[in-house]
Amino acid sequence: MPETEEAVRTAAGLDRDYLRDVFRAMLKARLLESKLSSLYKAGKIVGGVYLGKGQEAVSASLGASLVRGRDIFAPLIRDQAGRTAFGESMLDCTRTYLGSVLGPMKGRDGNIHRGRPLEGLPAMISHLGTTVSVVAGMLVARRLKGEMAGVVGATCVGDGATSTGSFHEGLNMVAIENLPMVVIVANNQFAYSTPTDRQYACEDLLDRAKGYGVAGHSVDGTDMLACSKVIGRAVTLAREGAGPQMVVARLLRLSGHGEHDDGSYVPNTLRAGNLGRDCLEVATAQMTEGGYAGADEIERWKTEFTDEVQAAVAQAQQEPAPDPWDEEWFACKSTTGRL
Repeated sequence: MPETEEAVRTAAGLDRDYLRDVFRAMLKARLLESKLSSLYKAGKIVGGVYLGKGQEAVSASLGASLVRGRDIFAPLIRDQAGRTAFGESMLDCTRTYLGSVLGPMKGRDGNIHRGRPLEGLPAMISHLGTTVSVVAGMLVARRLKGEMAGVVGATCVGDGATSTGSFHEGLNMVAIENLPMVVIVANNQFAYSTPTDRQYACEDLLDRAKGYGVAGHSVDGTDMLACSKVIGRAVTLAREGAGPQMVVARLLRLSGHGEHDDGSYVPNTLRAGNLGRDCLEVATAQMTEGGYAGADEIERWKTEFTDEVQAAVAQAQQEPAPDPWDEEWFACKSTTGRL
């Protein structure tokens, strides 16, 4: 049984404070990404914007189960809710999207490719499936330095990533080394526009966990309470020494692959089904009906978070962009300091 209050809370997955953390992260991420979408459409953001709409319950449940400063969390493109729950500041997000030199990437890279590796938050990697190997390597490094006590490593990937060599190589290493790692697979039915029946022939993606000797769990990704319980429990099992865990969350991406994509390839019948439920709407009902938060309180959070989003955007927009002549990341320099 878990020994610490934190582990007990996470194992239950239904603790009031924990659920409030998950829900608040979901709500804040949705409001932030809605603003980012508007900025993109107004031509204020260079590069892509990828929304986590429909995946917030999964992502936030994971982020809220981890401990910033101790654990490792490698998010993917739809994990703003998880980043928020893990403790990433909103300014880190807005500064990166808007190219501020004061952001974590110093304006060198855009949108989702941001992180603070020394704080256990590796930057997102576009080569899908690669984060499994990266987190595995970070955990092995911790082990070699004798710093593994109570540590969990975690990452989120999409269903498409499970078809890559990086995913299979990484998961195999995780299993062989028996690392305390949680791999979340958001099965959102499409790898960009490729449906799942053209991605894998196994009956369920959990079969891939079995093939590598990894414990597997399945959850309805549209259900915040279910996600909190199942994902929270998987993190606790990994932390207690039960080895790597893989959670497959069934859901539907409620936007296109990115804001450049209208998602017209998704059948309306799928959108109208259970997978097409908006997890934030489901979570709002669960919070009020379960007595975890009142409707008035949720409205206050919306106002608070909206103001926070506006302030973070306004601040990032006022900050300077990088100046290549003042930066120390030239490929080479002449004696004058210029290329």
